[in-house]
Amino acid sequence: MSRLKYLLFLFLAIVFWQKSKSQHVQISKEQLIALTPEWKGERFSDGRPKVPDNIMRRMKSVSVEEAWAVMKNAGYGYQVAEGWQQINPDSVLVGRALTATFMPARPDVWKAIDSAGKKEGKRGQNTWAVDLLVKGDVYVADQFGAHKNGPTIGDNVGSAIYAKSGNGIVYDGALRDIEGLKEIGGFTSFFTSYDPSYHNPPGDLNTMIVGINQPTRIRMVTVMPGDVVLGKEGVVVFIPPHLAEKVVKTSEIVRLRDMFGHQRLREGKYTAGQIDSRWTDEIERDFSKWLNDHINELPVPKEQIREFLKDRTW
Repeated sequence: MSRLKYLLFLFLAIVFWQKSKSQHVQISKEQLIALTPEWKGERFSDGRPKVPDNIMRRMKSVSVEEAWAVMKNAGYGYQVAEGWQQINPDSVLVGRALTATFMPARPDVWKAIDSAGKKEGKRGQNTWAVDLLVKGDVYVADQFGAHKNGPTIGDNVGSAIYAKSGNGIVYDGALRDIEGLKEIGGFTSFFTSYDPSYHNPPGDLNTMIVGINQPTRIRMVTVMPGDVVLGKEGVVVFIPPHLAEKVVKTSEIVRLRDMFGHQRLREGKYTAGQIDSRWTDEIERDFSKWLNDHINELPVPKEQIREFLKDRTW
């Protein structure tokens, strides 16, 4: 091997080692882009898909059933997670997923991960992913259901999460300081259990972080960084970014058709059988006229109604 080739090889090896060392648990931007090829829009600097804000705002009105139907038809049949306790159960949680994955700790692996983090100026592992949150994110963490001596979130970390994201959490594990967390306005959260203990007390190393912004598992769902989180009615739905706009638009059309159908049934203009089956051209024309006549009163943005009407042939 020539000296020039040797120096080039040594340089590339050092670059790769430095890069891998700094990414012990956090996925690289290039890896994340490669794992989310269906998303063609804007991304965060870390590579996460960034679904537009207007889609995120409209997502709050989408029902679980509407989101599920669109995803199921697209081949995504396992995107719904159930069985949660909640903070602020009457509120809706919507945001972009930032993921964290924990595993039961073993001393040698925990030490390797923690040492690499300390070299980068990081402290407690339970805050590493929290430090990366931005407005509109949802902290989505697989804490493997850890209960006794498992909580990595109490009112201090919860306050930090809310300050950075303005949002809540989806957390498959135990929380502590529930009373304090309930005092954080807008901290709409889905969690598995409560325990007054905290993770990794002296002499009992039991949790370690192994992934940040990597694919993670929540219940029976594979969650990707940048997925749109929709939490309501005790259920959490994780919507792939490339399906988010379709979910919203489908929901809005279904909502408008339901409003029209219910009104016409109350008026006695059509029978339940007519409304509950495939609509005739006559009903479709009536629906289009109804949209035009009520465009300023409907709970869907006017521009979306105009776009829908533009594509109709009656």
